[in-house]
Amino acid sequence: MSNHKNVINPEPLFSIGDIVKHRLYPFRGVIVDVDPEFDNTDEWYDAIPEEVRPEKEQPFYHLLAENSDSYYAAYVSQQNLLTDKENGPVSHPDVDDVFDGISDGKYTLRREAFN
Repeated sequence: MSNHKNVINPEPLFSIGDIVKHRLYPFRGVIVDVDPEFDNTDEWYDAIPEEVRPEKEQPFYHLLAENSDSYYAAYVSQQNLLTDKENGPVSHPDVDDVFDGISDGKYTLRREAFN
């Protein structure tokens, strides 16, 4: 068994408006911003359990996220996201502030949101 790290795709696989779900945890959301690589605090990163801690050298996504009992903002590595458009729209209350609507399983950014 080799013990070198997984090869991470450095190119963003998702874009603003995509509906995604977390690979390990039971939540989903819509992407509102993309960082080409990790751009959060060391404290945030170090709080992730080491056995599931993602590589920093990959795109990270800001989501309007939801689970069965709450709505929140999430910051997730590309390696931990899967597409989730087959499960329909996201119910997060801020979605309408950022997006105009949904078309072909992807949200359309509001004109006012381009700044």
